Amino acid sequence: MQQKISLRLLIDIPESQVLIERLELESLKEADLLGIYWSMLDLENRMGRKKDWIKQNVLYNQRFKSTLDIKCGGFVYYPQKKGEPWSMHALKMAKFLDENFNQIFGD
Repeated sequence: MQQKISLRLLIDIPESQVLIERLELESLKEADLLGIYWSMLDLENRMGRKKDWIKQNVLYNQRFKSTLDIKCGGFVYYPQKKGEPWSMHALKMAKFLDENFNQIFGD
């Protein structure tokens, strides 16, 4: 005969912390990037790479440019002249980097 035991456990959660569902956490993370635009420096910090590497391996890589460039319906503004800043939609760029991690860093 199998024995069963019932246990009730109370855990104190500090007032500085809360429990939320994973789905809600992901929603909050995304909402934090809504309406935010990254510069090249932001992208460098996010990827941990320098701009020359990012340009060569991501932004000007033919595999990705048509997806990224706003002229093709993407979410990255490519500067038209020297000294003009880069601008990219933070949420869409973050998702792109996550979804293409293996292609960016694998080759």
